[in-house]
Amino acid sequence: MNILYIITGLGGGGAEKVVADLADQMYKRGHQVKIAYLKGSVVVHPEQSKIDLVYLGLESVKDTKKAYQKYKALLLSFQPDVVHAHMVHANFFARISRIFCEVPKLICTAHSNNEGGQLRMLTYRLTHNMSDVTTNVSQSACESFENLGAVPRGGIRKVYNGINLERFNFQSPSFSKIRSELNINENQILFLAVGRFHESKDYPNLIDAFAKLIRKNVSGKILKLAIVGDGDLKYQIQNKIIDLSLQKQVILLGRRDDIPDLMSAADFFVLSSSFEGFGLVVAEAMACKCYVIATDCGGVTEVMGDYGQLSLPHNSDLLAEKLNLALNISKVDRLKNNDNALKHIKKNFDLQRIVDQWLDIYAGK
Repeated sequence: MNILYIITGLGGGGAEKVVADLADQMYKRGHQVKIAYLKGSVVVHPEQSKIDLVYLGLESVKDTKKAYQKYKALLLSFQPDVVHAHMVHANFFARISRIFCEVPKLICTAHSNNEGGQLRMLTYRLTHNMSDVTTNVSQSACESFENLGAVPRGGIRKVYNGINLERFNFQSPSFSKIRSELNINENQILFLAVGRFHESKDYPNLIDAFAKLIRKNVSGKILKLAIVGDGDLKYQIQNKIIDLSLQKQVILLGRRDDIPDLMSAADFFVLSSSFEGFGLVVAEAMACKCYVIATDCGGVTEVMGDYGQLSLPHNSDLLAEKLNLALNISKVDRLKNNDNALKHIKKNFDLQRIVDQWLDIYAGK
């Protein structure tokens, strides 16, 4: 089978990692795979070097004609059996292009319960019949699309993101290695957050909550927070850390390629987002046997099951309470939670299971 993935960009987000992982797995199973991306530079790429990355060059509206011509040429040369689009701009581009250039099967996947305002939701609804299948990454996100009128009732399917358990698993040597690098000894407590510096991740909420946790910490334990990521809000976050006098407690690590190692070294993983379609990074942390405290946003509840602590979005007081609860759980109970959380991830989000689901959809099942 020839499979063409088309995505808005290949920056450092969760959707990009999902597409790269899917492409790798499809290639390993003997399918011919290419990835077309509309704009931006490549940060995330598949491990298989034989998977072509095709830049369409849709950096602005004025580039639409040239981008379409490149896309049409790719369709004619590659002859895909399935085009699988991901993220809002790629979904719209693939749907509207189908009016002018035939595609045997088009699948469109959204990656959030919030993909923009009313105009985008209307555009989704008006172009709905241009794709054969529309999916989203959690039941919560599917229901949100229905409620917002982006799809008709029953017009969207849930397919979870898959976790590559060969990559995301607990690495015992990483505990000492990473903590030594960060100058954190075994008696100190390390909280970890991973995600781009974007409004949706609500890092100010996390930093406020962490400051409150430090003030109410009566155990005397030394607490550290490491944040992995970069983005437009970096300086705002740096200034907030300074304003709260947290320079010694909060470590900004920038972009990193060793996320499983960092998760293996952390005592707790924190997600403070205001919204998420799925919460891929939460599942990755659970796969690495790291205890999770997260905001109840989008599909995160489905990912976590009954393991870890859930807080409300935009509520630093409650998030601080949940961090404190996690901090005071006995080590025995924390490790038991982490073992059960890993079983939950293997049962529901193993990448191989998800690839099987996609192949069924590609085959029309």
